[in-house]
Amino acid sequence: MRMRTLALAALLIAQGPAHAASVVDPKATDVPPADKKPSRELPTPYTPNYSGGAVPPVSGQPPDFAYGAYQRGQYVTAFREATKRIEANPKDSAAMTLLGELYNQGLGVPQNPVKAADWYKLAAAQKDPAAMSSLGLMALDGRGVARDPKAGRRWLEQAAAIGSPAASYNLGLILIGTGLPADEAEAAKQFRKAADAELGPAQHDLGVLYLQGRGVPKDPTEAASWFRRSADNGDLAGEVEFAILLFNGTGVPKDERAAARYFLHAAKRGNAIAQNRVARLYASGRGLPKNLVEAAAWNLAAAGQGLSDAWLDQAVAGLSAEEKARAERLGNDRIEAQ
Repeated sequence: MRMRTLALAALLIAQGPAHAASVVDPKATDVPPADKKPSRELPTPYTPNYSGGAVPPVSGQPPDFAYGAYQRGQYVTAFREATKRIEANPKDSAAMTLLGELYNQGLGVPQNPVKAADWYKLAAAQKDPAAMSSLGLMALDGRGVARDPKAGRRWLEQAAAIGSPAASYNLGLILIGTGLPADEAEAAKQFRKAADAELGPAQHDLGVLYLQGRGVPKDPTEAASWFRRSADNGDLAGEVEFAILLFNGTGVPKDERAAARYFLHAAKRGNAIAQNRVARLYASGRGLPKNLVEAAAWNLAAAGQGLSDAWLDQAVAGLSAEEKARAERLGNDRIEAQ
């Protein structure tokens, strides 16, 4: 389930080829609002087939065959190996967390949030940060345990304190939602912990704070740096944000061609805002060769996700019947590929 709101400044490519300006989209310019739940886009035990939540701590111990099987998708083997490990060592927190993960996602065993929470609790008693983080999310949602936001926050705080990047990020989302300056500053610190661990969503949200001057001094250059790192780590929102700053020359040297490459990559990944911007780039010949068929096709793809654009509709209205048919085929292919 997609829970993280995209915090995007909007880009307007003017009708004439000689003008471009940035505008603010009131629907997509803020970090998570007050009623924002912790992220499910950040990989957690809720993410299907995610293999990071049960990562055992680095040590000089022999290879972790249970976790290795989990990474390869051999979930029954992972369950069997983790069970054997716990039989040999009842305090093996990494194996407990792995069993919790398997029950939480229903991998190799029937999905059972209650059993998952039980295994996470045992691992948390051994100070396993991944288990603590998972328990925090479950308590916030009332999944497998009674809903208890205060307990959920405490679990996240404990996990963040002993080095869980996911917990730091989700704790930051809770803090930023209060709107209090002190909490925004602490949220920025938590986002930075997760961002330093190369979590793309945290890097994106930290960039938004720098762009807006919330919890940190306003600094477009710093924002651009974090958006770039977020994009490099595959975060779609960060990729679009960085493209916007590149196009407008905000915090980075203006480079319309480079911006177009980022927009096009994000558009192919299914981002509606990027698809709209690519359509406008093709329509105006900014950063991409002018091509009204491509403009119409990307406009259709964006419209298929609910993002309509009257200016683009007008810009491509003069296409011939053959060109419109070709644009429709391309647009439909892109919609199906999303």
